[in-house]
Amino acid sequence: MLTPVLSSAREDSKEESKDASRDASITAWALAARSGDPDAVDLFVRALHRDVRRYVTFLGADPQSADDLTQDTFLRALGSLHRFEGRSSARTWLLSIARRAVVDSIRYSSSRPRLSDTDDWQSAAERAQPRDLPGFDDGVALAELLNALPDDRREAFVLTQLVGLPYAEAASVSACPVGTVRSRVARARISLIEWLDEAERPTPVTSAA
Repeated sequence: MLTPVLSSAREDSKEESKDASRDASITAWALAARSGDPDAVDLFVRALHRDVRRYVTFLGADPQSADDLTQDTFLRALGSLHRFEGRSSARTWLLSIARRAVVDSIRYSSSRPRLSDTDDWQSAAERAQPRDLPGFDDGVALAELLNALPDDRREAFVLTQLVGLPYAEAASVSACPVGTVRSRVARARISLIEWLDEAERPTPVTSAA
């Protein structure tokens, strides 16, 4: 069952509060890393590696390139860390960089001749899906359902429900109003619930002629 992922608005609020202290620690590490602290760099990367990989995987880029995009994101971030001033959380700042990395990758890929067809999304998502989600098979099913959502709703849902970003920070990453993010998440949730209900509805058994 995937219902734990489709949390209510009240649960979302609790998760935002829970993430606040984590974000504060990560931002502190980023600021320390900016000063050249190698331990802070390691803590910063470890703390956000999973979030970045999950985000780039579900954002719509080729899932097979998720590792490369994750590495590219951190290389870009560490290269520009001296400009990070802590005005937003380090996680929001890093996911904004990840978003640009994905966009650049898509633009680059679209400008190159296509040599062969890529694998279908279902098999690619199965290889890329993190194994530590509740129920690996459920995680793969969720990847398939998310792929059916419009890009903007998928991004909003992934940022807030899978990555755990507060709505205000998700809005900053997506460059849109907070109300728009809430609307996109709500619509995505409605669609996912409807599709799950359809998938779990028993198939009528027809009697043999």
